[in-house]
Amino acid sequence: MHPSSSLSLDNTTDQSSHEMLSPLEQEILDEYARLLGNMNKLSTALNDLADSPTAEVLDSLRTLERKMGLVFTLLKASVYSIVLQTQIRQEEGREDGDGEG
Repeated sequence: MHPSSSLSLDNTTDQSSHEMLSPLEQEILDEYARLLGNMNKLSTALNDLADSPTAEVLDSLRTLERKMGLVFTLLKASVYSIVLQTQIRQEEGREDGDGEG
């Protein structure tokens, strides 16, 4: 399996969750999608370089791999935070709706 295949983004969006996002949140998610595409391109380029490694390239790749791991972890944490905030808002909306009836 190609390493970048694990970094895919499901472009299908649930209409109801899409409506729950503010324009800023949607813009941030769009930026993350573009970042993911760039990371996939970078991964492909790195795989091509790794086919004929030299000591210098390997050292550079190790450093880059650590940095990419950090960026990807921060990316996942940011997306998780947005999803969690959306769920909290939905639950608060349900509670408000239950109290009115």
